[in-house]
Parts: sequence; C-alpha cells; structure tokens
Amino acid sequence: MIRTSKQARREAKRLLGLCMVNGKLDEDRARQVVQVAIQSRRRGYLILLRHFHRLVKIECDRRTAEVESAVPLPFDLQARLRGGIEALYGSGLTTHFAHKPNLIGGMRIQVGNDVYDSSIRSGLSALAKSFGMTGSNGWKT
Repeated sequence: MIRTSKQARREAKRLLGLCMVNGKLDEDRARQVVQVAIQSRRRGYLILLRHFHRLVKIECDRRTAEVESAVPLPFDLQARLRGGIEALYGSGLTTHFAHKPNLIGGMRIQVGNDVYDSSIRSGLSALAKSFGMTGSNGWKT
C-alpha cells in the first residue's frame, strides 16, 4: 500500500531496477510491471505508474541519440558519428538522424540531457543575446 508520493517514487525506482537486464531496459519486463500494477489496483497504483513512466522515459531518452543537421548527412559520416557517440555513451544507443534546414549550418546532437549544439542558428542566437537583442528585432532567442 502506497501512502505518499515519496513511497511511490521509491517503489517506482525499485520496479525500474527489476526491468533492467545487463544495464539496459527490458521493454517486455516494463510492460509486465505495468500490467501487474493495473490488474492489482492497489491503493496508489496510479501515482506509482506515473513515477514509473517518468523513470522509463528518462531511461529511454538516456539511451537515444538525436542528431540534427542542416543538410542530409552521408552514410559514412552517419556511421562515424554513431561510432563516436557510442564511444562516449556506450554501445546499444539508438541513433536518429534528422535533416533540419532551420539550423542554417552545423549540427545539434542530444543524448538524454546532454546537448552539443554547433549550429549557426544557436551561434546567432547567442550573439543576439550578447548584444541584448530580443524577439522584437526579429531574432528568436
């Protein structure tokens, strides 16, 4: 029986640990945990599932790399980037490549909460911010 949000967070963390296999989230186990929680209808199960969902989302984001570039990247460069990212964050990452012309130039890589942004757009935004320019001058910062 879960009485407080703190207990629900602690129980959700324990359940997430049960879903980990060799340091990676086992999606089938996570589904089973959710099914059992729903079927049990224990007091506080909705709060528990909310916290569990948040932890699963954080874990999935931590294992996903989003690479955005101003121009489509050739396959050999994609493979080199994928290798470099896996060297930093470990193997088993899911890497998504996207073409985003609004970056103007360069690329932006996000793995979990880590963001590496070398796009021209971010450079222009930083420059505009340093001059005190805001959205009223046409710059989006």
